[in-house]
Amino acid sequence: MGTIRQEKVASLLKRELAEIFVHKGNQILKGKMITVTVVRISPDLRNAKAYLSIFPTDDLKSDIEQVRARASEIRFDIGKSLRNQLRAIPEVLYYGDDSLDYAEQINELLDN
Repeated sequence: MGTIRQEKVASLLKRELAEIFVHKGNQILKGKMITVTVVRISPDLRNAKAYLSIFPTDDLKSDIEQVRARASEIRFDIGKSLRNQLRAIPEVLYYGDDSLDYAEQINELLDN
């Protein structure tokens, strides 16, 4: 658990990433919906980890690689909208969130 400032910046980044993926998500991954599930930020507010859920996905790793390939463009968009609120725009690393798949597997096991 981080400081209040870390939590506020993480929430702000999560909201902004969600907006970017709503507007540019189809350019990044054609025909797929990208959802930001969790954003964690380092204590110095320079690095962040964003966990993404992608629907529908056949290969989560390749989809995440496509998002990572556009990371500088996404960071630029974050900078345009948050330039008056943050001194430095964090470097965001993207990871796949497979918690929904894990929950689905547990539900299947419980049903059997």
